[in-house]
Amino acid sequence: MSRRRRSRRAATPAVEARVARMRERVTAEARERPGVYRMVSPDGEILYVGKAKRLRTRLLGYFRAAFPAEKGARIVREAGAVEWDYLPSEFAALLEEMRLIKRLRPRFNVMMKRDARHYAFIRVAAGAAPKFLVVRGAGNDEHGTYYGPFRGASQLEEALRELNDVLGLRDCRLDTKMYFADQTELPVAPPRTPGCIRHEIGKCLGPCIAATTQALYRARLQLARAFLEGADDAPVETLRQAMEESSARLEFERAASLRDKISRLESLREQFARLRFAVESLSFVYTVPGFGNDDRAYVIRRGRVRAELPAPGTAAERRALAVRAAGIFEPPEGKGATVPAHEVDELLLLTSWFRKFPHELDRTVPAGEFPRARTA
Repeated sequence: MSRRRRSRRAATPAVEARVARMRERVTAEARERPGVYRMVSPDGEILYVGKAKRLRTRLLGYFRAAFPAEKGARIVREAGAVEWDYLPSEFAALLEEMRLIKRLRPRFNVMMKRDARHYAFIRVAAGAAPKFLVVRGAGNDEHGTYYGPFRGASQLEEALRELNDVLGLRDCRLDTKMYFADQTELPVAPPRTPGCIRHEIGKCLGPCIAATTQALYRARLQLARAFLEGADDAPVETLRQAMEESSARLEFERAASLRDKISRLESLREQFARLRFAVESLSFVYTVPGFGNDDRAYVIRRGRVRAELPAPGTAAERRALAVRAAGIFEPPEGKGATVPAHEVDELLLLTSWFRKFPHELDRTVPAGEFPRARTA
């Protein structure tokens, strides 16, 4: 049934009575404190998950929607019940909202798309010939590898195109069949044709027409990843050498074009250097005051919450937290810009939180200082 048809059913007396009962319960029972809520359909489907700093005010707002077409009004008309859980702070509610949305995937939620306007990632798409993609978030991919997040998706796409060109990496459709020169199993590669213009002009190794070996393609991919990690400047040096050769041959237009390509790649490298610094800087113990003195301490490493404990109030509790934090901060961990797919949304959430509320950083103690600061 279409949404428009469901909206027509919304004005029935039974629906209005159900909405009235939900409103009465919220008015009588909901309190003004942080928490998460779930809008549940009569047949038990979770329609929407949200969070609020003041739950009662937020929930009553659904019943004051001025127009039937408004999202809030549509949600309550389809709902059969509203459920909620209190949490100690807005930050705790934000984390729980994210986790519930990832687990339940309610159809009315768009939370996972909020930051698409601001942030982008480079995704390493797996396969016989892996490729790089610019994406806005992890989506439903729980196993991929990502670089990010950072701003400027269009600039990122331009720089990534230059990286693909200089190293000969493919940018064709993910479902394109790959055939390598060292492939022994059938089917045999199709004859070489001018179907891929990038291969014809020397900007793709041609893994779809057996023009390269799988080992060479993988080596080029690893070189690209090393460049993104700041460990190898080979792509820039290749372009710089070509630029100098063009200039020596008085091919100034080509030299200028190569100079622009170098500039885009250097910009990409600088963005990832800043990203690595930003991710590394999001490693600290963050103490958050809670409702009714339910304060919490979050051990955050590289932009992800690794532990949540009651904020310590005694010397013994401080020592216990210091031991827990040390166990999280001390083990070596990769310093690159890659992010596991299942952690993308949490990294986005924490990045946005501290960007929106920079003063909250005053409540943090950096990883290197926490044990000494708390056990002295």
